[in-house]
Amino acid sequence: MKGNQIILGQYKGQEAAAFFKDGQLWDVMIDHDEPMPGTILRGRVDRPVKGQGGVFLASPIGSLFLRQVKGVRQGEELLVQVTGFAEDGKAIPVTQDVLFKSRYAIVTPNKPGRNISRSIKSEERRVELRGLLDEIEAPAEFGVILRSSCMDSADDAIAEDLIAMLDLAQAIIGDDETGPALLLDGDGAHEYAWREWSEPADVVEREDAFETHGVLEALDALRTSKVMLPNGASMYVEPTRALVAVDVNTGADNSIGSGVRTTIDALRELPRQLRLRGLGGQIVIDTAPVAKRDRQKVESVIRTAFRGDLAETALVGWTPLGHIELQRQRSRRPLVL
Repeated sequence: MKGNQIILGQYKGQEAAAFFKDGQLWDVMIDHDEPMPGTILRGRVDRPVKGQGGVFLASPIGSLFLRQVKGVRQGEELLVQVTGFAEDGKAIPVTQDVLFKSRYAIVTPNKPGRNISRSIKSEERRVELRGLLDEIEAPAEFGVILRSSCMDSADDAIAEDLIAMLDLAQAIIGDDETGPALLLDGDGAHEYAWREWSEPADVVEREDAFETHGVLEALDALRTSKVMLPNGASMYVEPTRALVAVDVNTGADNSIGSGVRTTIDALRELPRQLRLRGLGGQIVIDTAPVAKRDRQKVESVIRTAFRGDLAETALVGWTPLGHIELQRQRSRRPLVL
């Protein structure tokens, strides 16, 4: 099937959304009971973590952990936002860089500026969007970023969305209540789909849509760690408590250059597999045979493959054994089928 399709339904009684590109499952989101990334809270500093440059905060949703913070006192109240999911027994990661993110815009309190996504290349459209930004009043201390979805969207829709985000940001930033509190829930699966899947697509919304539109069959393929690649090659994506191990195999192809070709195929597929499986943290890749002279080519493929992925992924480098190390944001809960 050609084209994009967004499926909004339920999975095991939870709200869920799936995004297909040309018949291939590209992304999936399933609600759960844990706080979603984007949740905004007022937390109270509980205690510092010596040697880690962070502090624990008390909150209505449990213990929070804020990294790289200095000059805060025990008992001080901070506005923070959930950035990802906590591993079992660990505190929920948060940041003080609070963002208000919608389909068309991102509002950044205390980071002033008016910016337009670099993905919008048309200078004519950029001029139109600058004019739109000039027409909308916003507090001087608030920054605004217009997202790539603004390229082909109606100005009225963009303006309405941006004004709503500015009003929400002002209400939360200006809240003068005290005490730990939940101020804004993160987006659920259907809201996330509307916000992030902005490419033109056919939308199906019904409770049993996952059963009737092939999503369950696509999810079944994620029950195994094995991922088939072109020419009979494969890779295994296996999470452990410490890291995610990726093993790349050429299969029966022993021709010259098969190691590099298979490694490149695996790396191009890897962002989709990590996204669908909800995996992050340390990623260690045992490539097929790659000569040192080909490493720069492989690194270029990695950067290109992860460029459009919403979860931040950094190439750490090569180990002495020739493995590739990545560090990926834990922006999702691991998929449980």
